Amino acid sequence: MITTLTTAAAHPVAWSGAGPGWWIVFPILWFLLVAAVVFLVARRARRGWGPWGRAGSPEAVLGERYARGEIDESEYRHRREVLRGDR
Repeated sequence: MITTLTTAAAHPVAWSGAGPGWWIVFPILWFLLVAAVVFLVARRARRGWGPWGRAGSPEAVLGERYARGEIDESEYRHRREVLRGDR
């Protein structure tokens, strides 16, 4: 115990913890963490929450099916007319 007090008395600045040290880093890390969460939530909200989330318009889905080759041109045009109410 006497050795500890003698060492503390010999180095009073190191013993008292003067200066910010590593504690200045923690608020910055918390800020970066919160900013990253806000950024990711905003990005996901803008893009949609996945295939079960916000779906595109019926015409967009029809266009995607045509682009993938699931339906041919005549079926695409017919269904698009039906969706637009041209018939």
